[in-house]
Amino acid sequence: MANNFAFQVVMSLTEWKAWDTQTGQYVAIKKLKQPFENPSFARRTFRELRFLKSINHQNVIKLLNAYTPQNNFDEFRDVYYVMEFMNTNLSSEISLTRCCENLSFFMYQILCGVNHLQKCKIMHRDLCPENICYSGNVVKILGFGLACPQNSVAKTEYVTGRPYRAPEILLGKNYDERADVWSIGCIFAELIKTHVMFLGQNHLNQWEKIIECLGTPNSSFIESIPNFSVNAVVGSLPIFPPKSWENLFPDSLFCLHQTSNNITASNARDLISKMLVIDPNYRISIQDALKHPFVRLWRQEEEVNAPAMPIYDAKIDGVQHYVETWKRKNFSKYV
Repeated sequence: MANNFAFQVVMSLTEWKAWDTQTGQYVAIKKLKQPFENPSFARRTFRELRFLKSINHQNVIKLLNAYTPQNNFDEFRDVYYVMEFMNTNLSSEISLTRCCENLSFFMYQILCGVNHLQKCKIMHRDLCPENICYSGNVVKILGFGLACPQNSVAKTEYVTGRPYRAPEILLGKNYDERADVWSIGCIFAELIKTHVMFLGQNHLNQWEKIIECLGTPNSSFIESIPNFSVNAVVGSLPIFPPKSWENLFPDSLFCLHQTSNNITASNARDLISKMLVIDPNYRISIQDALKHPFVRLWRQEEEVNAPAMPIYDAKIDGVQHYVETWKRKNFSKYV
């Protein structure tokens, strides 16, 4: 996209808040960190731009422009995104949603946004409070640096921060879009508790934190871990019984100003219990979560079923390009 706009920067950090003098609105400007550090980073930059240019949904951040200040390929090294400006994210205001009605509406919008990504055949892979922003009552998903196609051949364990990482990824198992559902469940839990639910110091300790709450899964799940050494270590841990959801999320954690229309603490617990399921084969889908009584009040078919098309050829993920090749593919998008 060409650099065909004007703005005045009013704050200068890794990301900027700026005033667009053409539209008369604030925008957010993000400078990508080390976009061409190595082939993996360069491919990620290519993917992220493709995703952001193509996704169009009210609960996903909108890319307004993308540019580089360099005018020729030999000097090309910096990438900037100009996006919608949002006031804050959930990590900085985690306690604002404890009212059941607010919590229900926030969760509905997060589910709507991720549902649209799945319709576009995209796994976000970095869902966390920092990547859920909002202004007023409008919630938008951002942070697509680790996003990839659902059928990518280049899926790695380098995904979202450990507190939001699905068990199948922690244990080195194959994973799919259901890993994003686990991350949403962790965000849901954090909104209720106002602190991180599973906070391990390393991979093994993270797994221990999970099973201390949810209980040790059956032996067939443990035996399916492909790495023999991980299988052995996990299998040697004590057996934990699951804690009750009423104990994990008592009524005292909820501000029960709204208890009609199924927006209740009981239904909140029921939905989160279906998201935080260790075995992804039994984890609720995004589509079924959107039908759940806790969020169903807000359902609008034009939001849930907004038209979407696959926007990325996943075959390119299996191509091993040099950095210069990825840079050239990216440069053509900015000039």
